[in-house]
Amino acid sequence: MTRRSRLLARLAAVVLLLAAAFGATAQTARWNAGQPGEQLSISLVTFGPGKIYWERFGHNAIVVRDAASGEAVSYNYGIFDFEEDDFFWNFLRGYMMYSMAANRYEDDVAMYAHEGRWVVEQELNFSPAQRLALAAHLAWNLKPENARYRYEYFTSNCSTRVRDAFDRVLGGAIHKALVGSSRGYTYRLYADRLISPDPELMLPMDLGLGPFADKRLSFWDESFIPMSLMEHLKLVSVVDDTGASVPLIGATRRLHEADAELAADARGLFARGPYPFGFAWPAGILGAAIGLALIALAARRTNKTARYAFAILASWTAIKLSLAGLVLVGLWLGTEHISAWHNENILLLDPLLLLLVPTFWRARKADWTITPFARAVAALVVALAVFAAFAKVLPWFKQDNTVWLALLVPLHLGLAVAMRYARRG
Repeated sequence: MTRRSRLLARLAAVVLLLAAAFGATAQTARWNAGQPGEQLSISLVTFGPGKIYWERFGHNAIVVRDAASGEAVSYNYGIFDFEEDDFFWNFLRGYMMYSMAANRYEDDVAMYAHEGRWVVEQELNFSPAQRLALAAHLAWNLKPENARYRYEYFTSNCSTRVRDAFDRVLGGAIHKALVGSSRGYTYRLYADRLISPDPELMLPMDLGLGPFADKRLSFWDESFIPMSLMEHLKLVSVVDDTGASVPLIGATRRLHEADAELAADARGLFARGPYPFGFAWPAGILGAAIGLALIALAARRTNKTARYAFAILASWTAIKLSLAGLVLVGLWLGTEHISAWHNENILLLDPLLLLLVPTFWRARKADWTITPFARAVAALVVALAVFAAFAKVLPWFKQDNTVWLALLVPLHLGLAVAMRYARRG
């Protein structure tokens, strides 16, 4: 073989080797591109609080993008219908059924942005297999026979369903990362703070929450709030295909800012600090003022105007407190609202006060008398109210109702003292 022939043979070998290497690389690229789930990407999109009371807790959804089709689908678990048969009856008895739905991602973002709510999207570092598994789970969950679920405010809502769907495909990694951390916050704290722009709803809601709402929450529990889930997922790490530990949250995009009104709500008086409804001193001053007013009016029974004022104020107070107490008893014994069960405020909103209304209304007469039965009922009512305050030293009474104790115990004491100005029957 000539020198020229040997050179040509070597060049041919090099070309063949390069061609083989290129072919192998191209084949590997084709295999990677064809790996199931590779064309999918997963995001969590979180929508800030809105202006309507049921929007105050925010919302979130899972976004699945398919690079092959160019589609982006938003899956959310917060669907309910006011016009559904027996919706309000089911709401009252605590048996609410919600469902999930799928929408175009762009339509969802545009709707919440139009409502003036902030919108944040977080990409999630799922492996291709996990993306495929999540997409399959969501498709299964979307079927009519699987879409509906039993809703509960704190433990089974739109955000907990999203959290659980993520945790399922991650093999429990989110639960493991979040269940051991806590700030000592409670369901009551979050509920009061988020609904505080509507105090006419916040006050009765706080009054109606029992000791279940005062459970100290882990970060896992706190994730029933979409905004908390958005923050807590930053603490979660996962293992990628190379075996390295990487943050679950990847790129984060803020797609829309809250409008001026909602931004002001977030900075409101009740939204400041960790516990927005901890105003025991003002409540105590108000309760003492009402109690002293009742005593002062009863002490001036020689004045007709004072007698009528006392009769009206005492009767109105007894009616209002007792009816509220009956509502709390009904929520406990007649509904499935577990967050309202065992409510210690029943000791303050005593239904027995309804038995004293005729007695208080007769106080407008100059010869007002109180029967032994009425005195016994009144003594029991004030004894239960005082017990509600001192019971806080017992381990079984864990409800955070300091504000209501400060408001209502002085009021009950005022009624009890005022009754001493009546003639004995």
